[in-house]
Amino acid sequence: MKFFPVTFVGGPRQAGKTTTLKHLFPDLPYASLENPDTLLFAETDPRRFLGSFKGSAILDEAQRVPKLFSYLQGLVDNDKALRFILSGSQNYLMMERITQSLAGRVGLQTLLPFGYEELPKKIRENMSAEEWALKGAYPPVYDRDIPPEMFYQNYLETYLERDVRQLVKIGDFVRFSQFVKLCAGRAGQILNMSDLARDADISVNTVKSWFSILETSYIVFRLSPYYKNFNKRLVKSPKLYFFDTGLLCYLLGIHKEEQLHVHYLYGNIMENMLMAELYKRHTHRGQRPSFYFLRDSNGNEIDLVVEKSGQLRLIELKAAKTFNTRMFSGMANWKKVSDLSVSDSTVVYLGEQTFNTEHGNLVPWRPALTGELIT
Repeated sequence: MKFFPVTFVGGPRQAGKTTTLKHLFPDLPYASLENPDTLLFAETDPRRFLGSFKGSAILDEAQRVPKLFSYLQGLVDNDKALRFILSGSQNYLMMERITQSLAGRVGLQTLLPFGYEELPKKIRENMSAEEWALKGAYPPVYDRDIPPEMFYQNYLETYLERDVRQLVKIGDFVRFSQFVKLCAGRAGQILNMSDLARDADISVNTVKSWFSILETSYIVFRLSPYYKNFNKRLVKSPKLYFFDTGLLCYLLGIHKEEQLHVHYLYGNIMENMLMAELYKRHTHRGQRPSFYFLRDSNGNEIDLVVEKSGQLRLIELKAAKTFNTRMFSGMANWKKVSDLSVSDSTVVYLGEQTFNTEHGNLVPWRPALTGELIT
């Protein structure tokens, strides 16, 4: 807000964007363009609509009226004191229109669902890693005590009907819903578009289009491989992760901790939970995570490579609750066969003890996610 006349706050539906903005800026007028009357006013007379605020304002779901951006450009160029905040859950539509009209005038921020560190301490202390993964991080699950299964069922139906229908014309919503579930079955794994197309019985181009929809609406994200010549054949396809493991568990039909413990994707789900949490820690501090992974054709892998100031931090994410020296074997192997400039190596696991070994640091999941032992 200090440096840009327009601020855009993006993120998935129900992540708390409106609540946060109203809390931070209680004196700014607020208008939601999902309100039919407000939408009609903005569409028919955008200049008078913006002038009605007599200065700055918060405009929610502003991508619904694309012409507003051109008028905003004129306003903020003529009056350097004005500050407008835009928010929206459809990142693709919003960003496309922002880059056309407000380039250089807008500061971009993303609000994802709660990070583990944001929960009240009394809730965190009594919550197991499995409960956190199962409940997920969407605020209504906590501030309204909505049962996760009920919330995610409604969330998915609302997402399909509102966001997907506006982003692209998809005639067969049943098939798209099945596609989302197939993606859930690949969480934490290499993303193979051809295999996904075969299993979903759709074309590869359709897979690319539908997957892009999931990305732009903050359902999933890709983790890119780190490219460097190690005289080894590196995997060049990205890995697939969900922003929220509560939604992931719902898509996989997991509704109780007992089911999660014995599920064949238990390790993938818990790795996804840890990865998403570290991603949120960076994103909610206004940083764009430089996150990668390493994997060769023999299956030797580093779960997370964080690049910062020319150095790399190697992080392994383990679902185990008991320390084993083999947890560091992957990192030790990569250090031998490469010229990686590694600042440190860390294993985050679901146990409770902290160790400093000759190969790196062993960090329990709780302090890792609250930033006490890993930043």
